[in-house]
Amino acid sequence: PSQCGLFCSQNYPLYIRSVPTENELKFHYTVHTSLDVVDEKISAMGKALVDQRELYLGLLYPTEDYKVYGYVTNSKVKFVMVVDSSNTALRDNEIRSMFRKLHNSYTDIMCNPFYNPGDRIHSRAFDTMVNSMMMQVC
Repeated sequence: PSQCGLFCSQNYPLYIRSVPTENELKFHYTVHTSLDVVDEKISAMGKALVDQRELYLGLLYPTEDYKVYGYVTNSKVKFVMVVDSSNTALRDNEIRSMFRKLHNSYTDIMCNPFYNPGDRIHSRAFDTMVNSMMMQVC
């Protein structure tokens, strides 16, 4: 099982997807609680962030069942990914590339003239990309 979430700088969700959909409420709770850890890491890094073009936060925290990873864009959009902790084949660089792929797809959505920044994301292409990425993880 895995989950992906995108949150704006004010921490409200732009996009959340769970695969499979059972225990979705537990995943939502996990993703929302991880936002506090993301904010802590961002404030701890402070001025060092300004120099970086992308911000991969790495493992935010492990639980008994899941590992939670984070990523932040220049515009402070937060990406959170929850993966099954039993998946030992998943390396840090693979997670980083998955976040990069997510960021590129998010950038494509932002370039759409019909998308209002801050609105929830309703895109079939984005859904397809996220679902295929999450199926690789499961």
